[in-house]
Amino acid sequence: MLAPGTDLDLARFAIGFDQRDRARLHALWERAFESQVWSDGELTKEFEAAWSAWNGLEAVAFNGWTGAALAALEWAGVRGETVLCPSNTFMATPLAAIHAGARVEFVDCNRDDLCMSFDDLERKVHALRPRAVFLVHIGGHLAFDSHRIADLCTAEGILLIEDCAHAHGGEWNGRRAGTFGDVGVWSFAPTKTISTGEGGMLVSRHAEAIELARTFRNYGKPDYATHGLNFRMNEFTAAIGIVQADRLPEIVRWKNEAARLHVDPVHSSRLQLPDGMVSGLYKTIVFEPIERSTGKVYDEPCHRVLGHPVDLPNSDWVAENHWCVPLYYRPGGEEGMR
Repeated sequence: MLAPGTDLDLARFAIGFDQRDRARLHALWERAFESQVWSDGELTKEFEAAWSAWNGLEAVAFNGWTGAALAALEWAGVRGETVLCPSNTFMATPLAAIHAGARVEFVDCNRDDLCMSFDDLERKVHALRPRAVFLVHIGGHLAFDSHRIADLCTAEGILLIEDCAHAHGGEWNGRRAGTFGDVGVWSFAPTKTISTGEGGMLVSRHAEAIELARTFRNYGKPDYATHGLNFRMNEFTAAIGIVQADRLPEIVRWKNEAARLHVDPVHSSRLQLPDGMVSGLYKTIVFEPIERSTGKVYDEPCHRVLGHPVDLPNSDWVAENHWCVPLYYRPGGEEGMR
């Protein structure tokens, strides 16, 4: 439950869109109508530039997380190779690797952050010699082992793909999600901290990964050297993304203030972040049963879903021992929290 006296509006699902942005959004849509370019046009480029300005890396927009993930995996060259993936994640993560032709092996998580365990990863890197590792940031914060995992992958010549589907607004001492690995992939699905309805983004410090992503999302045009498909973002979706990218810092600040005021006084078991880390609070995670809960982030680990005979005790423990407090963006300052 939320703190006594808290307006139940905070507990009702709401897409993270500020209604004050409607006029600006409609003006952007008018630009799309006037341009007669409805897909992969100037608004898409503006959204990519806005995301790059926030994230710090060059960005390529997609029509969903899946296209961005498949492009990352194609660039990583995982077909016929092993990809290590946390079991405590959405099934989209291992399924993307499987569809890219990889052999997926699962890694345990930590109990304190729900994210990939460095110790289990290190063991499996030496035993399985993977081509790539999927690092998934769970709930809005960054994985606590991000630095060590990135250093390990660099030392071992393993490509690191960050699944940032939850990590809008997540940073650690100013370093944003998606910048620890070789490639980062994002989702803008309806429930995310910011949303475009459907949509995705790929970021990378590697020019060749960016170049491949741009051709991969458009069938490999113009020379079809890359065997991509249609993962283009349309201009109307990109317009929402432009508005949402500008609003992201305010949404993250609002959610963190609301959590401090209305969640922390009641739930001392709320997931605790390291110094210098900021969460976008896609999920407000507590380690105690609560009456009003949105359920679990994930209630069944992927290795259980796929029937992999591997012992991952922390992933099983996390599935049973965390809950999520409902907390949704309601703009309007303090009035929006009453």
